[in-house]
Amino acid sequence: MHSLAPIVLVLLAAVLSVTLCRSLKVPAMLGYLVVGFIAGPGVLSLIPQGEETAFLGEIGIVFMMFSIGLEFSLPKLKAMRQLVFGVGLLQVAVTMLLIGGVAGWVFNSPLTGFAVAGALTMSSTAIVSKLLNERLELSQAHGQLAIGVLLFQDIAVVPLLILLPAFAGGSDSLAMDLGLAAIKVVVVLALLLFLGQRLLRPWFHLVARQRSSELFMINVLLITLGVAWLTELSGLSLALGAFVAGMLISETEYRYQVEEDIRPFRDILMGFFFVTVGMKLELAVLFDRFGEVLLLLFLLLPVKIAVVFAIGRAFRHKSNDAMRAALALAQGGEFGFVLLALSLNLGLVPTATVQAAIAAILISMLIAPFLIMHGDKITRRLVKQDWMFQALDLHNVLVESMSKDEHVLICGYARSGQALARLLETEDVPFFALDLDPERVREASEAGDPVVFGDAGRHEVLVAAGLMRAKAVVVTFMDTHAALRILHVVHEVRPELPVIVRTIDDADMETLRQAGADQVVAEVLEGSLMLASQALMVAGVPPSRVLRRIRSVREERYDLFRGFFRGVSDESESLEDALVPRLHSVQLCTGAAAIGHSLAYLALHELGIEVKAVRRQRVRHTELDANFELEQGDAMVLLGTPEQLAQAEFRILGEFNE
Repeated sequence: MHSLAPIVLVLLAAVLSVTLCRSLKVPAMLGYLVVGFIAGPGVLSLIPQGEETAFLGEIGIVFMMFSIGLEFSLPKLKAMRQLVFGVGLLQVAVTMLLIGGVAGWVFNSPLTGFAVAGALTMSSTAIVSKLLNERLELSQAHGQLAIGVLLFQDIAVVPLLILLPAFAGGSDSLAMDLGLAAIKVVVVLALLLFLGQRLLRPWFHLVARQRSSELFMINVLLITLGVAWLTELSGLSLALGAFVAGMLISETEYRYQVEEDIRPFRDILMGFFFVTVGMKLELAVLFDRFGEVLLLLFLLLPVKIAVVFAIGRAFRHKSNDAMRAALALAQGGEFGFVLLALSLNLGLVPTATVQAAIAAILISMLIAPFLIMHGDKITRRLVKQDWMFQALDLHNVLVESMSKDEHVLICGYARSGQALARLLETEDVPFFALDLDPERVREASEAGDPVVFGDAGRHEVLVAAGLMRAKAVVVTFMDTHAALRILHVVHEVRPELPVIVRTIDDADMETLRQAGADQVVAEVLEGSLMLASQALMVAGVPPSRVLRRIRSVREERYDLFRGFFRGVSDESESLEDALVPRLHSVQLCTGAAAIGHSLAYLALHELGIEVKAVRRQRVRHTELDANFELEQGDAMVLLGTPEQLAQAEFRILGEFNE
């Protein structure tokens, strides 16, 4: 009789470890790896290690690569051909040559060196793609470089699976086998790309017309697993087929719906994949063959970092992009386990060496998340930046921003940034934008928009963009890591400058506020407010009452929305309006009673008044303590009801209020 106890224990361990990882701000995959180690044969043996378990984990990689394929398109893949067949080809060839030479000399066998080199040359598609996707770095230069190399590594597995048996058995038909494999690869990919483009859209139209979410989901699973199965039949990897399937669907209008539907399968199965990887770690091997593991780990990490960086620079990629891609690709990969198992069965590599190589790959996988997370910091320490190109970029930013003063600095010029820019233009508010998409920057600048290519997280770029002259900074993209870098720079240079950050929800609101964000605008809240306002008006609630209700919610959520300045053009007050807090400015003219006194002395809080800011000689002070002393010419911004404001103004100006 089967028991649910092992499954319950594994799920409990997964929840606890992932929660701990989230609390410590480290990737959740480390928690899954730890769960796999604890639940696997090395410790508790709760999960049997077999082909079925490994295959279920591999399906997680399929869905991950399918999701990445959705971000690509055929034109984009064609544009990446230099990365895939240039950088990728050289990375595999050079890495195998270096590692194979050293390993062959150490183990006194060229065939053993070749087999070990093939396993260590591969990087983890699952780890790299997941972390880059989570950090929104897939579209950046180093992300594109890493994905291009990973795609070629997936293709390179095919000839390696042919070469290893041929070398072990001394096959005379090696050239013919490789030629047939190459023809098979070309034919399969050509058929998928050619026929897939023409068949997929009408097929999805047919399914979508049935108006069944269940049928649509089944169809997505059919396409994902079906194309992966076809590529596996041809000798290619499941992951490569899933990537092609996602890329084909990205050309259709169903891309975003498919992406939402596939996410639950992807995340759960990816987690299970990392559990199966953690199950392979055996502490006994680590202790018994520590020297061998250390040697292989050295061949794995520093050699791959050096090779990818050198090849990236040879292909004219910037130093920091080449290094960050190299750090992302430094670890071993899941295909390394496949090649090592095959080498063991063929007798090319001794059992002890295979175990040491598996341990080295697993340790590199544990290190990989930290290399990717801190890639920017490590790059700044390891690489002397390409100063000529950086100086040129900064010069361009500086030249473009010289005419801007008292402007809004927009970080990110995608849809949200452009919408903000249009509104600022209608109010004649100057702005200057930074963006990391070269195509978007080119098109927008050609249209006359003040936008340049630049990383807003870098101190020198923000300063060149006029940070010292800016009126405010707005971060328009939803990337907490990048926003924190920007906030850190602004806080160091101009701590008084208002910074507004966009986010998807309230999850990171407190983190961003503590880092210095004046306001954190959550899309979920704003969307719900718009839905509520429309629903209330349709339900017959008067528009004026709807506006007051929405305003009160915003006042509770955003400090900047608390209160407003009224003018003669405003509607006459109702009884309810007279009780609504509003903003009012009081100028400390000559002889005002408050001059020379602190805010504590005025005790405005007794009247129910909140002092929002004090403007002194064009500088707006918002962080005010009780000892803040007022001077002649100061303008105090107060928040309160009309009656409270009247009492506060009398107290501030005193007997000189005439």
